[in-house]
Amino acid sequence: MSTLYTARRIHTMDPGVPQATGVLVDDGRILAVGDAADLRAGAARVVDFGDAVLTPGLVDGHAHPVSGTIRTIGVDLSDALDLDAVRAALAAARADLAPGRWLLGWGLNPVVFGGAAPTAAALGPALEGVPALVDLYDAHSAVVSPEALRIAGIDGPRAFASSAEIVCDADGVPTGYLLEAEALQIIDEVLPEPGADELVPLLERTLRDMAAAGLTGLHAMDFLDPAHELVTRLEAAGELPLRIGFNPWVMPDDPGPETVLARQGLKGRRWRVEGVKLFVDGTIDGGTAWLERPDVHGQGLEPLWRDFDRFRETVTTLHRAGVNVAVHAIGDRAVREVLTIFGDLRDRFGPLARHRIEHVETVPDEVVRAFGDRAAAASMQPLHCTCFNNPDRSDSWSRRLGDGRVDDGFRWSDVRAAGGVLALGSDWPIAPFDPRWTMADARLRRRFDRPDAEPMQKEQALTALQALEGYTTHAALAAGEEDHRGRVAAGHDADFTVFAGDPLTTAPEELGTLPVVATVVAGTPVHGG
Repeated sequence: MSTLYTARRIHTMDPGVPQATGVLVDDGRILAVGDAADLRAGAARVVDFGDAVLTPGLVDGHAHPVSGTIRTIGVDLSDALDLDAVRAALAAARADLAPGRWLLGWGLNPVVFGGAAPTAAALGPALEGVPALVDLYDAHSAVVSPEALRIAGIDGPRAFASSAEIVCDADGVPTGYLLEAEALQIIDEVLPEPGADELVPLLERTLRDMAAAGLTGLHAMDFLDPAHELVTRLEAAGELPLRIGFNPWVMPDDPGPETVLARQGLKGRRWRVEGVKLFVDGTIDGGTAWLERPDVHGQGLEPLWRDFDRFRETVTTLHRAGVNVAVHAIGDRAVREVLTIFGDLRDRFGPLARHRIEHVETVPDEVVRAFGDRAAAASMQPLHCTCFNNPDRSDSWSRRLGDGRVDDGFRWSDVRAAGGVLALGSDWPIAPFDPRWTMADARLRRRFDRPDAEPMQKEQALTALQALEGYTTHAALAAGEEDHRGRVAAGHDADFTVFAGDPLTTAPEELGTLPVVATVVAGTPVHGG
């Protein structure tokens, strides 16, 4: 049955028909776009959003819906910005802990350690005598208790295929600080995880909250167990509230990309495996970003893949198989090396896939210009800047990196000026998933809800249109979906976000909480409507 959606204004993001008041939909696809009065005769029913403004459905370019749902079980430490507050929150959670259960925390900001390396001892007595895991906000590192180390059999340093590390003191005794996935995996193997019966409703709630914020889709940057089981069970019971494109990982200790190649094309009604995720470096805060010159602690001079030739071979195999590749690259050298690989592969074998670089946190002018060649899209997360960095550079990212490269940080506007593709996202649960918040902060270079805060490098702010493009047309370009997503155009998926006001003219201070009237996926309202 055909449905006509009408609104005061429709921003189609289609240069051929930039504005409209009606969009005709049938069987999940857009039939026609134009003046509502002209389209009314072809509609079996009409849904009128009145004075609202309709845009293409917003797509988060980088999120972790399943692993994030699991990792956010525990005490939220993201607002605890000193050790006393962290210790108090952990102590309160410890007091409520059932016998035999793990003490879990997440979102810990390393700034609380005052420039020193995180340790279990610094987090206080709450970690004594119980197994405990506290994730730092970057999700690339964690602090675990002595009891957790004992259960996992960690009693000293270990060698890894990657730059992961079990941090030890001068006597070789683990401090509880673990860096990068290979080290964290040792704890994950002994950490009791909730079963699917508990996780299915938690994931469904997460996805419905995302839809209520206006999201119609996610580029999910993992496909870790039990993701496949959870989305399959959700679709067996109904429809997913939004579309999910999964990108399973290939890690340095994996034997090769064969497993993820076999998963390409795996799909349900509203989810599919659409590419592969690799990590070429870690984080600036943890000293594992790959930099052109060392950070203030003398670290950051090697890639996560110690055998970088093997990384290059893996990416080459994936490109020649036509698989989209997303590479986590934060440091300036990491971004440069990966962009060079992608450009060389396109020149040698042709544009067989759509590649992208995740995060791109600090890059010099010549690397920014290279994004204009479009061998890879830039996938960036504005809240990494506005939620975790400070204008006075007192945050851990800035202090670790040093002034020169801070000036090259989060260059959203410059990437667009160079002609690059810029997809925007949240990296949830690292930062909040609300796209209104992200678009507002991208225009302000500060938190929208802190009007007295000083913008950070204001010249890198995006325009209102560029911010919206980051969740629509450029999100589609980054995933190779521009022929059917990202615009309100005939033949495209009928995915819409409907706002109470115009996101292109609403002041950014108000955009962060602009009501979402409805979210529509495949022509069906999943929120409001």
